[in-house]
Amino acid sequence: MNIERLDLTVRDLVAGYHDNRDGGVIGYSGKLDIRPPYQREFIYDNKKRDAVLNTVVNNFPLNAMYWSDKGDGTYEIIDGQQRTISIAQYVEEQRFSIEIKPLDMPYTFDGLPSNVKERILNYKPMVYVCTGTDEDKINWFTTINIAGMVQTKQELRSAVYAGPWVTDAKRYFCRQNTGAHGRGKNYLSGAANRQAYLETVLKWISNDDIENYMAEHRFDEDATELWHYFEDVIDWVEKTFTEYYSSMKGVDWGGLYNVHKDDKLDPIEIAAEVERLLDEVEENEIQRESGIYPYILTGDEKHLNLRQFDKRTKERVYREQNGCCKICGKPFDISMMEADHKDPWAKGGKTKIENCQVLCKKCNGEKSDK
Repeated sequence: MNIERLDLTVRDLVAGYHDNRDGGVIGYSGKLDIRPPYQREFIYDNKKRDAVLNTVVNNFPLNAMYWSDKGDGTYEIIDGQQRTISIAQYVEEQRFSIEIKPLDMPYTFDGLPSNVKERILNYKPMVYVCTGTDEDKINWFTTINIAGMVQTKQELRSAVYAGPWVTDAKRYFCRQNTGAHGRGKNYLSGAANRQAYLETVLKWISNDDIENYMAEHRFDEDATELWHYFEDVIDWVEKTFTEYYSSMKGVDWGGLYNVHKDDKLDPIEIAAEVERLLDEVEENEIQRESGIYPYILTGDEKHLNLRQFDKRTKERVYREQNGCCKICGKPFDISMMEADHKDPWAKGGKTKIENCQVLCKKCNGEKSDK
């Protein structure tokens, strides 16, 4: 990875600035893609925006910005998009006025005294240009201390694997109230506009090998394969679990779909089982409500985080058993003993003291294996 400081001024940076909305934002005389279509939308609030401009006016050091060299004489911003847009919107578009310190009233750029305008235009932001392999860029951008609005891991991936596929994937998965957000917001966690939905679905379809999937599809014309996969997952979820509960949000639905999509499942039986297990949640036997859905499909109790006997119950039963294992009858220090359900939860056993026995670790392990 090669990283070099680029010598430029704000005048250079905003030259030819043009905001094409969804098509991206261009600056630096057409050589800089400020907001590639895969990047997140401008999300600075007015306070942060004004702080950027006052930093420039007072010639204070602005946090470093990072560009990626595209290899053809052009660049794209990896970090610094919002600082750049704040400056360009003020200088080039006259979009707002701000209170410039030490001046005591709001000014548009054109309304500033000429010496202050020149000070802004001649300001030299710290811009570093990075070149290297895709892996180099990911490693670099995930380890640098990016100040301000920190980029997510998926935003960094999208920056590295930029191309028509990422552009189209963002159209499906990174907009509020449309696409994946409109269809899957009840099932997916995180913010769509910070690429959390895109990351989740990529994890599902790639079996958690996101980088390789993105590298393979980088130059695909569109992301329809990913979108159709997502629709298939959501269709399967809604047909399998016909009643919606808030605990369904954030479940690893794609992982479950990949394994169980061809299973013969009865939605009516599943709905009844969900209701039964929710009662167990109410009784505090099940500690992880979201684990109900993978448990129904897999039968693995680890998903439920079942309630365990507390320390006081264990100590009381240990004393009642005179410090001896209930199965082998041998005495052990309490640190070598484990509280166990006489009747397991799957057979209706509850986490109550009358259903508790204390076993040595060896006997409890052998009992669990049966």
